[in-house]
Amino acid sequence: MADDPASISPASVITPEEQVALGAPLLPGTRSEIGRIAQRRDRLLAALTLIAGIGLTLGIPFALKSGAEFFMPLTIALVIAIALVPVLEWLERRRIPSAIAALFCVLVFLIIVNVVIAAIVVPATDFFQLLPSRISRIQHNLSPLLDLYSTLEKSVNKMFRQIASTPVRQPQTAAVAPPSSILELAATSAPTVIVQFFFGILIVFFFLSGWTGMRKKTITGRTSFDGAMATARVIQDVVDDVSAYLGTITLINLTLGGVVAGALYFIGMPSPLMWGGIVALLNYIPYFGPIIAAFLLAIGGMMTFTDIWVAMLPPAVMIGCHFLEANAITPLIVGHRLTISPLMILVSISFWGWVWGTAGALLAVPLLIIIQTVLGAAGKPDIAGFLFEHGTLVQQERARRKRDEGGNDPARE
Repeated sequence: MADDPASISPASVITPEEQVALGAPLLPGTRSEIGRIAQRRDRLLAALTLIAGIGLTLGIPFALKSGAEFFMPLTIALVIAIALVPVLEWLERRRIPSAIAALFCVLVFLIIVNVVIAAIVVPATDFFQLLPSRISRIQHNLSPLLDLYSTLEKSVNKMFRQIASTPVRQPQTAAVAPPSSILELAATSAPTVIVQFFFGILIVFFFLSGWTGMRKKTITGRTSFDGAMATARVIQDVVDDVSAYLGTITLINLTLGGVVAGALYFIGMPSPLMWGGIVALLNYIPYFGPIIAAFLLAIGGMMTFTDIWVAMLPPAVMIGCHFLEANAITPLIVGHRLTISPLMILVSISFWGWVWGTAGALLAVPLLIIIQTVLGAAGKPDIAGFLFEHGTLVQQERARRKRDEGGNDPARE
């Protein structure tokens, strides 16, 4: 019979490529058809993954902001714990059990926080309680500047008059004592803050106490040697980068705060240690922190001194010290290892500041370091290449161009 497959000679068999050339449809099961189906499936899965990734990226910020009561203390605790890992490992190398080493790290951290609160929060509370009674002195210091900017004189004087006319409840302010320790601060805070504080402390302790076992389990759980080495390298890079950044910046900020405090002491500024601590703390926030510190020092100078030029010495001293630190000392000490793009820093500060406020701004750079370290090891998604180089937009344009060349394009799908 003519239709018997056995009667067809090998020379008469048409290959899939010849079928495409003749314009005949591909037979199901041929290699070209299977390859095209596989390619379409991969393209569909990649497109769905891209869409899901975009949706997840857009949804995560709102989830973090709405769940700040949970995510913010958790993130703060994890960053603090990662920064304390080198201290934990140093103690463990001296044969101290992990639980005792973790407890020691937590106690040292609590002592440092308590000292910071006693040195900054208490004097700052006492100092700024005097603000209503110093409004007239601030107005007197600002009067030359207000004369120079006559267009703003009415609005500024109106604002100060409103502040000055606000009744000061002296008995109530005298009755409320500022917190002198971290325990008193927690006791005078809302219950939610207390729960968040102890939640963060427990996270730090359990993270540190189980760090060694968790790291070994994560590394040994890889199915290949290369995967285990890559995992170990990422973990070590995250710990090294975060601890190195926080340790170096802390040392620089403490030095900056000490220099500013010494200069303010010679000027005659009251509570120089408090102002040095404020400068050191706000210097953790790149770009915006020094501006806020200079603004607070300007207010403090106008509250203290009667001459406007003397009142501007504290912010001028701070700006000069910060300029020297930011342009000479920090680049010399930090070097190129922890160099981050200024644009990425601004975006990170804006994003985390919008999500969690001041706490988010303080966490912006450490979180940026962690994300960059992980992405640097895992690889960044090539979205532009997916869309424009080998992706759907190029494929669609190519198919459209072929259709425009002729309606009977033999290569059309």
